[in-house]
Amino acid sequence: MTIAKSNKPQSAPPQGMPPQVMILQMMNAYRLSQSISVAAQLGIADLLADKPKSVAELAQATETDCGSLYRLLRVLASFDIFTEIEAQKFRLTPRASLLHTDTPGSLRGYATVMGADWHWQMWKDILHSVKTGESAFEAIYGMGFEDYYQQHPEVAQNFDAAMKGALALSDRAILGSYDFSSFQQVIDIAGGGQGDGELLISILQQNQAVTGIHFDQPSRIESAKTTIEKSNLGDRAQIMVGDFWESVPQSGDAYIVKNLIHDYDDAQAGKILRNIHQAISDNGKVLAVEMIVPPGNEPSLAKILDVEAMIMTPGAIERTESEYRQLFAQSGFEVSQIIPTKSPMSIIEAVPVGANGCSPLQDL
Repeated sequence: MTIAKSNKPQSAPPQGMPPQVMILQMMNAYRLSQSISVAAQLGIADLLADKPKSVAELAQATETDCGSLYRLLRVLASFDIFTEIEAQKFRLTPRASLLHTDTPGSLRGYATVMGADWHWQMWKDILHSVKTGESAFEAIYGMGFEDYYQQHPEVAQNFDAAMKGALALSDRAILGSYDFSSFQQVIDIAGGGQGDGELLISILQQNQAVTGIHFDQPSRIESAKTTIEKSNLGDRAQIMVGDFWESVPQSGDAYIVKNLIHDYDDAQAGKILRNIHQAISDNGKVLAVEMIVPPGNEPSLAKILDVEAMIMTPGAIERTESEYRQLFAQSGFEVSQIIPTKSPMSIIEAVPVGANGCSPLQDL
């Protein structure tokens, strides 16, 4: 893959820029998002993987208008997404390489979903959610996203690819931020957007004495089966089918719930955590991997995705640290530590509270 050195990006406004200009740039951000999505849908980064190409070559390969494609790539290059190395000839940059299909942690799927009609329509109706507190997605499509996902295979495929790419960064960050060597059995409580067991596989590969179970619903388990079978971990990695609303595998000493708790209101999230509480070993730990909304006016991806949660799924919410601590306390756990990672995600570690009101760690 040929990648050009990074140009100085033009996305950061100069100091002292008038407020009118700054807010104009913010209001126009959706245009950049859509442009990135189109480049991802066309597979421009894949076409530039081996060597730079002219716009004419790219237009022929993508069946697009040459002049229009150039205008699209020119604006992306101004944000260091591709670079024009000579007149109407482009090559990859480090940012653009993330739109390449085979790049580890590729965001091509994510970028494609951001420009998909179903997603775009949802955001267009954000005012409905703000006025009513209801899901704009359900108002538009007459069903929840899970039902829509099941009825539209192409949407499901693209959404799964988007989540897999977006969460690959957090998987690497989790492995670099937390020591799993002290556990005997890790239970990965999977759900929508969990990936295909890659995190569990990586944990077991790095910790030879640890075993693990990937637990998911029947409709999503086949892909994980294939992935885990290819990992050559043998009996150390198992697949278990079930429903976390009913129960979870027993006697694990680490239960991972990644990108899952934020999909539900406190009552539903508490049900999941209480089911884990019933199953977890006395000295076990829950590791919830979620974004945490920072206090005050600090900019945060979590705050943006909280609005996405609001308009997409009833009850879904990104929480603050205090809200997570309260949720876990109400579910029979005490948050023992919160570990930031080199990703937007944090690891919320919690231990079960015993009948006497003390956690096992406090009893030792």
